[in-house]
Amino acid sequence: MIHMRTIAKKAAALLLAAACALGAGCSRIPGESEPPEETASPQAALPRIPEKLEKEGGVPVLRVHIAKTGETRKMDIETYVEGVLAGEMRSDWPMEALKAQAILARTFVLKFVSEKESQYEGADISTDISEAQAFDESAVDERVRQAVRETRGQVLSSEGELPYAWFHAHSGGKTELAVPGLEYSGTEPRYTQIVDSPDSPRAPATVQNWTARFSAKTFGEACAKTGVQTGDAETVEIGERGGSGRAATLRVNGMEVSAPALRLAIGSTKMKSTLLEEISLENGEVVLRGRGYGHGVGMSQWGAYALAEEGKSAAEIIGHYFRNVEVVSLWQGAESA
Repeated sequence: MIHMRTIAKKAAALLLAAACALGAGCSRIPGESEPPEETASPQAALPRIPEKLEKEGGVPVLRVHIAKTGETRKMDIETYVEGVLAGEMRSDWPMEALKAQAILARTFVLKFVSEKESQYEGADISTDISEAQAFDESAVDERVRQAVRETRGQVLSSEGELPYAWFHAHSGGKTELAVPGLEYSGTEPRYTQIVDSPDSPRAPATVQNWTARFSAKTFGEACAKTGVQTGDAETVEIGERGGSGRAATLRVNGMEVSAPALRLAIGSTKMKSTLLEEISLENGEVVLRGRGYGHGVGMSQWGAYALAEEGKSAAEIIGHYFRNVEVVSLWQGAESA
């Protein structure tokens, strides 16, 4: 029993690593507004810029593999963040939500480069969403450029280290810790927390509440991808839960399966979250009903939308979702508009 569970955990960890190790977001959904320019804390300890990155005018330069064309291009990190922001949020969202996302995107790429190697030879990072963040340079417009310009050089620091800048589309009303939400293998980071999230009612109804149906065979095959050979699903129930109520595990035919890993294996656009309200078997199908979209760890993008509409700044939005972090500047501050 111990042996099989260890194998299952290793398989689940491998499955999760590809998509969630650094927590790239999963949105690309709808917003508006425009408050003041953000200033970073000048006194917090500064994280290190990865030494392997070249710099131009003090700004790190990335070798970015463009998944759509197969080419690898050099671009400064601010240009890269523009493409990520345009890929992760619509430019008509509230400006402070865009700025919060830009700070997380910049933190994400520096954390990735400091700890990971791109799967694409000769690249520091790619636009492949199985590896990193969404990227759409065709959607970059003046509002995207403004959000990046007004947060220029700003990242998160947790005691002088870059944190994992996790984010997701919609929390379903409450965020989760990394260990149950992502099956994070280390000790729970000091900067994650469970908080109520005021996800905007403007989010699509299919993001707020969703239903997914899978044949018993498909469900069993997805379990097998996580390393647990359950066979066709005959019984399914929630096992362990995280502090937000999300399923950390499911019991399928009496066998324990990682819920985050199963979500990726069966399709994260179908099983949109692990915040499950009901599981049933109907006419040979496994029916899941749940709330929210994404892993639920870190910043909710629809929550950022709502907080920005309430007048919160980018730093205040980030401070709502993360603890023990500060916004700091690693290179030249915001340029004049």
